[in-house]
Amino acid sequence: MNPESKDNPVVYQSVVLKDVAPYQYMKVCLVLEDKFTKLSAVELKQFIITGLKSLHGDVGAALHFDVLKYDTDTLTAFLRVSKSGLVKLWSSLTLLGFYNDQSCAFRVLQVSPFLLSLTGNSRELELD
Repeated sequence: MNPESKDNPVVYQSVVLKDVAPYQYMKVCLVLEDKFTKLSAVELKQFIITGLKSLHGDVGAALHFDVLKYDTDTLTAFLRVSKSGLVKLWSSLTLLGFYNDQSCAFRVLQVSPFLLSLTGNSRELELD
């Protein structure tokens, strides 16, 4: 018996899942006034926690985020934060302006709910 007969029509259902990813991933770059200043991954995380505390108080300082990868040469980091904490983290990064009495700025390069999508940038793609 054919399941697609006239007695049993096939019914297709569209399923859309929204906000299924529990985390957001950020690719950020720290730009310092002195190009020769280098931070370790621990110093970077502590600097971000300081920014969270100054903007959002103790609640902000308690926000859980992870530094997944950090390049000390380019000062570029991959951060993971819960989707509910993304706005707090992003706003505190935006407002951090000084590190050890020198001007600095965080550049948010990419944000995605999928870590794999941060590995490439279509704007920098060069086709052969």
